[in-house]
Amino acid sequence: MPYPSDEWSKDLKQPGVGIALTGSGSAVPAISLSNDQLSQIVETSDEWIASRTGIRHRRLASSTESLAGLAAQAGERAITMAGLSATDIDLIVLATSTPDDLFGTACLVQAELGASRAVAFDITAACSGFVFGLVTVAQFIRTGAYQNVLLIGADMLSRWVDWGDRRTAVLFGDGAGAVVIQANECDRLLGFELRSDGNQNKYLNLSYQPQEKVLAEQVAIGQGSFQPITMNGQEVYRFAARRVPEVIEKALFRAEITTCDVDWLLLHQANQRILDAVAERLNIPPEKVISNLANYGNTSAASIPLALDEAVREGKIKLGDTLVTSGFGAGLTWGAAVFQWGR
Repeated sequence: MPYPSDEWSKDLKQPGVGIALTGSGSAVPAISLSNDQLSQIVETSDEWIASRTGIRHRRLASSTESLAGLAAQAGERAITMAGLSATDIDLIVLATSTPDDLFGTACLVQAELGASRAVAFDITAACSGFVFGLVTVAQFIRTGAYQNVLLIGADMLSRWVDWGDRRTAVLFGDGAGAVVIQANECDRLLGFELRSDGNQNKYLNLSYQPQEKVLAEQVAIGQGSFQPITMNGQEVYRFAARRVPEVIEKALFRAEITTCDVDWLLLHQANQRILDAVAERLNIPPEKVISNLANYGNTSAASIPLALDEAVREGKIKLGDTLVTSGFGAGLTWGAAVFQWGR
């Protein structure tokens, strides 16, 4: 008699328990800040920023814009591309590190979209958020719990940048990207690998700083606020250049394919030097590397789906194309996933 786990594994392999990415969408604020404009705020220059990062512009949310609003715009566009309506969505997962509400922003997105049937919740894995979210969503669909899922990566890092700190002010921007993921007879998520290392947390932080507040005799609590982003750029670069190719190779191994089978390399848009270094180590030619960070900077959890949506709408990524994607950042967290676009 087979063990229950054997039966469970067989169930997961039955038709209808795979996933497919069927729609994409993105949204960015209207305000654009160029490197030349930034040089009037902090000591830097267009040449210095572009040569070290590849970034020339970043989009910044105004004081009246919300993360929920930006995420909902991206989500609506993804739902439309997938040929669905908001009421068809039964799960919304929002990957973000900069919520409008620390109790969660996904429910605000659900309400704005009118996705009345959807369960909604946030996840936080910083710049790895979209990849972690993709793997999380896949498990819900593969078990049969949900059929039509909206995964959104959205961040407004301008809220938490120290605009007097040249090390971080030049890097970050705001944006949102989304994909619709549906149950599918053929599983288009071919393989993945996720990793975390809290011992390196100190290299990239948006940390809470408590201050003692005395409530009564011998009763004191820590009450304060979150501090601006701090980063050790050299350590983060070394981490990404070493770990990202490794995790991609593991995901490709699980997918039982090689880099020769990959149509597109879609990395978290952190730094052009990192994109180039990872592609070179994997022997992936530059023409297969998707990059849009020159226009948007590092948008954290939004960067992968934002770049994906642009490439799909430009006709660069076509149905059936095989992509390997990797997110990496604070935590420290990193991960990779291999998938085919469309059903």
